[in-house]
Amino acid sequence: MTRNVQRTRRTLQVAGAGVAALLALTACSSSDSDSSATSDSSSSASPKLSGTVTVFAAASLQESFTTLGKQFEKAHPGTKVTFNFGGSDTLAASITGGAPADVFAAASPKTMAIVTDKKDNATTPVTFVRNQLEIATLPGNPDKVSSLKDLTNKDLKVVLCDKTVPCGAAAQKALDASNLKLTPVSYEQDVKSALNKVELKEADAAVVYKTDVHAAGDKVEGVEFPESSEAINDYPIALLKDAPNAAAAKAFIALVQSAEGQKVLSDAGFLKP
Repeated sequence: MTRNVQRTRRTLQVAGAGVAALLALTACSSSDSDSSATSDSSSSASPKLSGTVTVFAAASLQESFTTLGKQFEKAHPGTKVTFNFGGSDTLAASITGGAPADVFAAASPKTMAIVTDKKDNATTPVTFVRNQLEIATLPGNPDKVSSLKDLTNKDLKVVLCDKTVPCGAAAQKALDASNLKLTPVSYEQDVKSALNKVELKEADAAVVYKTDVHAAGDKVEGVEFPESSEAINDYPIALLKDAPNAAAAKAFIALVQSAEGQKVLSDAGFLKP
């Protein structure tokens, strides 16, 4: 009788050990499975970016966005950022006309509205920088331009951006605030074209953005004027509805808004949003 009891106890002990081992193995397998699932989930949450990102951007963003494009490509091997810089109104018209693009960065809310009114945006436009006007003169400022009023001198060849372009609309707003009338020798379709007239000495002065004067270096001289504070432009950026590469486009917009991106823009002379 005693032998049977001892034999039964040994059998139960062995069985218990087997069950414990089986439970431990099952737990380990479950843990590995969970870990693998978490890893897979994490991997799928952050897919590797690739392909081309097409950005339509205001001409005044050329230098800073080109720098950011190179930073983006370095951070995301396998991507390429291409730009179409120009007058915001022209770019907006191209987008609503069906031109393939991923991102639109405009020099004014008014020109961004051309796109949003047609519902060609996928995200709500967000202001990422602001810009202020400045007078660009020939190097050394030989005509001694010191104010906006000085540009009304009939002996000066002055260039403005077209009124449909943000820099032209801002210049007109500043002139109206000062009750000044100015007849330029030409209206240009974007701010770089206006500045180029001075750089080539085809004009004595132009009303452009501070960022453009900054980018031109010693090719021109900048003259600040107080009326410019009445016409500061907000720059909105948005992902476009039919973006061919939406994932990478979102990442580029995030870079523009990041501390790193804002530093590049600030160094170029842009104001914080």
